[in-house]
Amino acid sequence: MDYKKKFPIFSNIESHYLDTAATAQKPKVVLDKVVEYYENDNGNPGRGSHALSIKAEELLTDARKTVQKFINAKKTEEIIFTKSTTESINLIAYSYGLDYINEGDEIILGISNHHANIVPWQFIAKKKKAKLKYVYLDDNDQFDLNDFKYKMSDKTKIVAVSAVVNVTGVIQPIKEIIEIAHKWNALVVVDAAQSVLHFKHDVQELDADFLVFSGHKIFAPMGIGVMYGKEEILNKMSPFLYGGDMIEFVTEQDSTFAQLPNKFEGGTQNVGGAVGLQEAINFLEEIGYEKINEVEARLYEKAMKEMNKLGFIETYSDENVEKTGVIAFNVKGVHSHDVSFILDSYDVAIRSGHHCAQPLMSYLDVPSCCRVSFSIYNDEKDVDKLIEGLKKVGEIFLSKDKSEN
Repeated sequence: MDYKKKFPIFSNIESHYLDTAATAQKPKVVLDKVVEYYENDNGNPGRGSHALSIKAEELLTDARKTVQKFINAKKTEEIIFTKSTTESINLIAYSYGLDYINEGDEIILGISNHHANIVPWQFIAKKKKAKLKYVYLDDNDQFDLNDFKYKMSDKTKIVAVSAVVNVTGVIQPIKEIIEIAHKWNALVVVDAAQSVLHFKHDVQELDADFLVFSGHKIFAPMGIGVMYGKEEILNKMSPFLYGGDMIEFVTEQDSTFAQLPNKFEGGTQNVGGAVGLQEAINFLEEIGYEKINEVEARLYEKAMKEMNKLGFIETYSDENVEKTGVIAFNVKGVHSHDVSFILDSYDVAIRSGHHCAQPLMSYLDVPSCCRVSFSIYNDEKDVDKLIEGLKKVGEIFLSKDKSEN
């Protein structure tokens, strides 16, 4: 099946889009569902007794049930809608970290974490006089479980890790990380932003304390995210945003707060985004992870084979380690931004820079790199165009270097 035809953007513009790890394109069924909501059902959920308000509340509830089923949470109340993975992690850091992290406690992070899963914990550590520890990579470029075991202690209160490394696509041993952390009674925050498009996440089977992801990584609109937390933990946390719909009762001097999930959803909710997320999950599950991974693996293998033939490409991460359809690379001696700029002239879209993962890039001693990331709408023509563009990069920069020597 030609999945590219399901995504209107590829009919409207010429693009060999290889940047899904940054944001996925949107299928027509998702776009249509969002438009349908705003054309027929737009109302403020929970803010009125009229038909549109009630309908919006029903749609929001239905979307929450879909997310609950998608990650196999025990209850819908454990699903909190946010605007992004970043906001979800900040919610946990502020609402749990400020109340339950104390002076002398320790927070363990993966060196390969995205900035969104580092900076909030730096804030908490400074605010509460706690200590940050980092777990580095093993010989397979994965989260080093031996290093992790060595650094865990009864002072460890939070472990925050990415399920998939956004720079390299390497899959992390999340189940083992959680099991080790729980032996020390530490809570684990799983950043699933880069993983949720590639494999199933069963929060009960994982025994995850928190799991977060963004809708726009899995074909949904931007501006909708999810924060899952175990009910018993969420109940003892303070609210993150204060205001409408998260309160139970307000007097002049004090307030009491609503039950889950409303407690963490102050303000008017993004119903259109939630409806889009629900449809995106349905779309993803209809295709199936097996098919997505099959397409990505085939294109990854073809791209790696052709890039290796060029002789001037340097890739990062062990090819034998389990990973998603991501290739982190550089053209030797050429800045990643220059590579990306030239590829863009060939209508090839990739990511370049430090990928919001500067601690990892520093650890790898790579100031910046290019990143190709595949998805269900990519095909062999996209890889061919990528290679054509890379040959042009070599022609411009490497031929010039030879002529100067």
